Amino acid sequence: MKEQLYTIPVNEVFESDCECPLCKMKEQLERNAIEYTLGPSYMEDDNRAMTDEAGFCEKHIQALYGEKNRLGLALILSTHMQKINKDLKAMTDKSAPTATSLFKKKETTPIGSYVDKLKNHCFICERINDTFDRYVDTIFHLYKKDPAFAGKVRNSKGFCTYHFALLYDKAPDFLSKEALDNFIADIKNVYFSNMERMQEDIEWFINKFDYRYQNEPWKNSKDALPRAILKTHSTITPDSKE
Repeated sequence: MKEQLYTIPVNEVFESDCECPLCKMKEQLERNAIEYTLGPSYMEDDNRAMTDEAGFCEKHIQALYGEKNRLGLALILSTHMQKINKDLKAMTDKSAPTATSLFKKKETTPIGSYVDKLKNHCFICERINDTFDRYVDTIFHLYKKDPAFAGKVRNSKGFCTYHFALLYDKAPDFLSKEALDNFIADIKNVYFSNMERMQEDIEWFINKFDYRYQNEPWKNSKDALPRAILKTHSTITPDSKE
């Protein structure tokens, strides 16, 4: 069953010790997508056609550049650039922009529309999002069908604010009245209780910069800043600094 392909990683991430299981899922998907993009797949015509068409967002082109396979990235960019140049040359040869009246609303040119499309597409983002959406659907499926999974939700460290809202808003599309009420109560409890825990850690981290607390233990606050950033800004996960 297809569902089994998605229940395994969803169960595993809810068993892990993390501040947001959905952020961790996305992080794992991003790592897999980057490795896939620069793996043997980049030599396949079908995959190269997709990377030529979609390109990459600024974040992911930098991530690809940070990998070891510079030759693979160069080959991907070479054919991507060839496609862009071919498309834009055909468009600019076909028509040129004309002066517009001061009173006429300026319309986006085919060139502008083409570049906007490039800006709004990313092979890696789209690969991540396609699987991530299935993972989110699987969360609701497991919650309905597997009492053990519902327990994992209740015992988690909650979610980042973005993914709490995502689950809160999508739940009515998947759960009936009783299951919906239980799910909303569970995610509210883990979200707010763990945000309070996070707030306490941040406040203690702040206190440690006060000379009156310099001899006090750090408790759980040494890595409070990166954990708080994840809680409030989703998948942004800076390195922990003591």
